[in-house]
Amino acid sequence: MDEQLPVTITFHGADRTVTGSCMEIASGESRILIDCGLFQGSRSLETLNYRTFAFDPDRIDAVLMTHAHIDHCGLLPTLVAAGYDGPVWCTPQTRDLLDVVLPDAGRLQESDIARRNRRADRATERPLQPIYTVSDGERAARLARGIALQQWFEPAPGIRARLWNAAHILGSASIELSIGGLRLLFSGDLGPENKAFYPDPEAPAGFDHVMCESTYGDRTFAQPTIRQRRTLLQQEIRQALARGGNLVIPVFALERTQELLLDIASLINAGRIARVPVYIDSPLAGQTTQIFARHAEALEDLGRGRVFDHPAFHFVETADESMALNDVSGGIILAASGMCEGGRIRHHLRHNLPRPDSTILFVGFQSAGTLGRAILEGAKRVRMSGRTIPVQASIRRLESYAAHADQDGLIAWLADRAPISGSLFLTHGEAKALDMLSARITEGGLARSIIIPQMGERYALAPAVPASLEGAALPEAGAAIGSDWRNSYADLLVNLQAKLREIPTAQGREAALRRMTEMLAISKAEQSVPPED
Repeated sequence: MDEQLPVTITFHGADRTVTGSCMEIASGESRILIDCGLFQGSRSLETLNYRTFAFDPDRIDAVLMTHAHIDHCGLLPTLVAAGYDGPVWCTPQTRDLLDVVLPDAGRLQESDIARRNRRADRATERPLQPIYTVSDGERAARLARGIALQQWFEPAPGIRARLWNAAHILGSASIELSIGGLRLLFSGDLGPENKAFYPDPEAPAGFDHVMCESTYGDRTFAQPTIRQRRTLLQQEIRQALARGGNLVIPVFALERTQELLLDIASLINAGRIARVPVYIDSPLAGQTTQIFARHAEALEDLGRGRVFDHPAFHFVETADESMALNDVSGGIILAASGMCEGGRIRHHLRHNLPRPDSTILFVGFQSAGTLGRAILEGAKRVRMSGRTIPVQASIRRLESYAAHADQDGLIAWLADRAPISGSLFLTHGEAKALDMLSARITEGGLARSIIIPQMGERYALAPAVPASLEGAALPEAGAAIGSDWRNSYADLLVNLQAKLREIPTAQGREAALRRMTEMLAISKAEQSVPPED
């Protein structure tokens, strides 16, 4: 029997938020990370990406990667730049994806920061620096080591691990750890029922402690079959094209793009929609689609006929080709990023949001504080790159492309992992999702101890007993979660003129502006007063 050593887990991200996934497991002198993801959302949340790591990168023996989405792998280049040079264990498919995802993330960092620094409203401010560069991404990708599902390996002395299909995206995995006499399971992101390309998630049962994602812990939604999903997409495409403008779909370059291409190709091949041009405006989407084609023999649901190389598909590479799409009307444009926080989708939104004949179709989760969330929640105007953009396009949403299990799916997955004799940690979710999922789990008696960790907390883990808190949360991390003052400022700015016009007289508008100025001065003065002893 293995010797039981003290084991701790420290949560460094995706705690009471859905991005920045990173957990540190320590046992004796051995230390590993589960994921090392980028924070995405409000500007305040993004500032966490610039922090010095709360651990020493030189002391980390290995990183185990659940999948290649940027909120799970996107800080690997920073980790490498800080001195880490150990292995990054993952499935072979994830390894192939990291080869393109991480350098592209560096390119986006460089281009996004260059764009922000060019803005007129930043002319007098200190230039921003990218979190990391293309070369940092390339160095990190070279550390990836592929390991097959369900094959035991030893990432660090005294720690054994194996990967299980999570059915979320290509190569996604849940991670099982055996440390002495302790059994741990990390769900990673879990796919829903009827997910294209993969069989349902799987993993063993009977763990001491389980760390489970909670992205959709507050909702249940219809689980259409692939055929039903295509019918829903067919209706959206027909209605959008009947309006005469473009159908613009914000997408994640990895997985969501390929699912849409699969369904659009199938609808065209079956004669259910017209063969209109489909523009995939993301170099990364083109590269990841090639990787899907390379692994096609392991994918389900491809059907007959051409899919990833369909003649209706046009992969847009250069910036000039992307800008030329501003003159397109009556086409389908898929562009990254999925939450509209960066990438080429933003200039397509600038040109299509003001058009009443265009349609913006959301097919993925929109995190709090993102531009996508603001548009989806009914904003009449949005602030983009220092400009106010009116929202006159039709805003639509399809939940049938959810890449995460809903509340029922998470409950079913947890029930199959029972018994959980120690603690169940709920991560990777916003407050409402975490609270509602926790209540449902308590009601069903699926776990004796449920913990919703905060960023920075460290817990001691032992067999068959609830985890105990050893280290406190980081207060600045909690303050960064959700929308921040910049979101409120943007909302005020885009609606200020309309609100002023609602005041019937010029004198009333002048008085309102004067009161706002006075309030800002009072607030500034209050902040400058030193606190009493």
